[in-house]
Amino acid sequence: MKKPDTGAVLYDLPSPYEAHPFGLLHLKRFIAKIRKHLKGELPKSYQRNFTRGFDGFLCLHMEIEPKEVIEIVRTSENDEEVNQRLRKRLPDDLKPHIWNRKLSQMGTRSMGKEKLEETKKEMGIADRSDLQNFADMIEFDEDRID
Repeated sequence: MKKPDTGAVLYDLPSPYEAHPFGLLHLKRFIAKIRKHLKGELPKSYQRNFTRGFDGFLCLHMEIEPKEVIEIVRTSENDEEVNQRLRKRLPDDLKPHIWNRKLSQMGTRSMGKEKLEETKKEMGIADRSDLQNFADMIEFDEDRID
């Protein structure tokens, strides 16, 4: 079966399931997306959800505006400085267990499940019962799931 065309795909972004040193899933990926955005290398297919979707929900959880994270990344020399500056700005208890559970369940309940099934149908992969949430869809799109 031919894989659906979802636009430009970045195969070098971290998985949404890859935890940042703070323990939060997707944060490492969001920072990588910001770096690509700042270099003008974030394709249109990623721009539509940039700072929204997982990025926005993660920022809500971390109690920070996405534009603040972008500014920290833009004005930092390296990962260590990004992490130091984020640590100063974010709550002491990031509650990674709560965020990580939310991320892994996005698309498994009522409206989210309807949207997930609609997206799979649009992609021609409605039969893929193994893709159970939106993080799985990213994994599939970026070839980390066959």
